[in-house]
Amino acid sequence: MAVPPRWSEAELARRVVEATAIFREERLSEPLEKWVQEFDSSAADLRRLFAIRGIIQPIGLRPEDVVAIFAGGLGDVFRYLAGPPISADDLETLAGVSSLSTPALAANGFAAAGAICDIFRRTVDPRRFPWISEAREPSANEVDVAIASSAALIAGQRVQTGRRTASKNAQEEAVKVFLRSLGFHDAPTPRRINTLDDAPPRGHFCSEALVGTRKADVPVRLYDGRLMPIECKVSNSALNSIKRINNDAAVKAGLWLHEFGARQIVPVAVLSGVFDVGNLVRAQEGSLTLFWSHRLDQMREFIESTKA
Repeated sequence: MAVPPRWSEAELARRVVEATAIFREERLSEPLEKWVQEFDSSAADLRRLFAIRGIIQPIGLRPEDVVAIFAGGLGDVFRYLAGPPISADDLETLAGVSSLSTPALAANGFAAAGAICDIFRRTVDPRRFPWISEAREPSANEVDVAIASSAALIAGQRVQTGRRTASKNAQEEAVKVFLRSLGFHDAPTPRRINTLDDAPPRGHFCSEALVGTRKADVPVRLYDGRLMPIECKVSNSALNSIKRINNDAAVKAGLWLHEFGARQIVPVAVLSGVFDVGNLVRAQEGSLTLFWSHRLDQMREFIESTKA
């Protein structure tokens, strides 16, 4: 049975240097249009939000205003008025509501919306909105500065989130295109792969599915019958690689090996971006097979070897 490759520390170090150089080039070549679009969109939403009098002077903010804010799609920018911004999950917890939907906020006599009014008054950022703590009217310049600084916060978060999602989606699609180039075929995605009988047929792969107790990005059925669940991991720093590899992919690998057995499954991670060599060495020692997005030829060699 074909044995998946295990790389020396020196080999991993070379790949880390290559992948980091590619990451730098891709990041520096990103156009500014996305940032400008997000900034302008956020600023426009903030101006719509500031048209509500209670935002300028929170003492006048009513529960009905809060419902209208979230119903009008301004809930995200509203959360960024706090210092620091409050996540949607945290706001639900603080307000004691299961969701920030219009029915939930308006239920029980606007109880949750009233709680959010109080939360806003207590948490609004005194640096971006100094007139609130000083109980006075803002100048036009103060409003412009508050909107610009808040728009920058929102746009920065949205760009980073979009970048992570786009990178992961692009990597998964590249892996699927690569598999098709080898002659593999798409298979319907099962709800759960509990045994090899639930997996795609040999020479097939599927999209994200629950393999045992954990999800895999691209489960692949090798020619020799083994299941190869692929995790696509993009990291933007050596520190971030601990989360992506050691605390996620390597943990999944251990669970899958326990649930399916070492002769039935080959856990794989395809890497892109910036990683710490030591973290990769430890992940590999835990029986996680590592390949790189920029060196998929190495994964091809292993896959082809399973034909024997």
